[in-house]
Amino acid sequence: MTRQIQVHGTKIGGGAGVSVQSMTTTDTCDIEATLAQIERLAEAGCDIVRLAVPTNAAAEAVRDIARRSPLPIVADIHFNYKLALTCAANGVAKLRINPGNIGKPEYVRLVADACKERGIPIRIGVNSGSLEAELLAKYGSPTAEALVESAEGHVRLLEAAGFYDIAVSMKSSDVPTTVEAYEAFARKFDYPLHVGVTAAGFGQSGLVKAAMGIGSLLLRGIGDTIRVSLTGDPVREVETALDILRVAGLRKPRGLEIISCPTCGRCKVDLEAVIAEFRKAYSDTKRDISVAIMGCEVNGPGEAREADYGLAAGPVHATLFAKGEVIRKVETAKAVEGLLDLINEM
Repeated sequence: MTRQIQVHGTKIGGGAGVSVQSMTTTDTCDIEATLAQIERLAEAGCDIVRLAVPTNAAAEAVRDIARRSPLPIVADIHFNYKLALTCAANGVAKLRINPGNIGKPEYVRLVADACKERGIPIRIGVNSGSLEAELLAKYGSPTAEALVESAEGHVRLLEAAGFYDIAVSMKSSDVPTTVEAYEAFARKFDYPLHVGVTAAGFGQSGLVKAAMGIGSLLLRGIGDTIRVSLTGDPVREVETALDILRVAGLRKPRGLEIISCPTCGRCKVDLEAVIAEFRKAYSDTKRDISVAIMGCEVNGPGEAREADYGLAAGPVHATLFAKGEVIRKVETAKAVEGLLDLINEM
């Protein structure tokens, strides 16, 4: 088990649940637009949000954003230690830096002291796209070994400054490299790990890469907080992260969860149309409920026995069931209506 840090009350590591992070895509200097996006992320289920802070103006804007935000704010800073000091004074809940790229050891100590005074943890964010030149020369490419060596070097800088309130990430856009790096680091250190696949991409390929990298680590017991890095609206990142946690058994389903079969040759109904009809009729539910919609009366109830409710549609009749137990049969043409009645009854 990793040690634990706190990000304005959100616990990371030490047996706490895996938290979900994202990053705003707005200009941080546009305070209202940034807060509006943070509100959307909070509504989607995000726990922690990170902001890019490349300028003094952005660091000053952080003061108002941090004060009004519904989520803890992480300031993402590179190269300029003074920006880190400003953000620490302006109320951020966490800093994301690489101590090795903000200058002299005394600068690192200044940042560490400012964070220690205010109870602000620091995430060391190692990324394959910004690895130190000497490590690229040593290993020839951003290998897992290079990522771990970089992370360890940054950890040692903070430890030398007497700072231990640390989280670590080592992200590559290559999934096997990412997994190997996290596994190697976890064998050596007990700092909490922020897990992700950097620049996973856009659309289906990005979703698959993120799910493979993050999911495989979570199933190994590695990962205390996650960020899915996708091109586009960051709300999609949060939705995907929550789906990964649910599938990994680390979050309970929230709202409506539909389980459906892949429609083999035994399916004699338009299952997509049945699912669409049910979704439309039940989309506004506030209940946490799982519903199985299966295209076969033979195996449907058995395959979906863990669902709260469900139907298995044959060409003429559909079987309605709850927790895998058959309740009754209805005409397939009225299957959705019958399923809704069953849910309301029970």
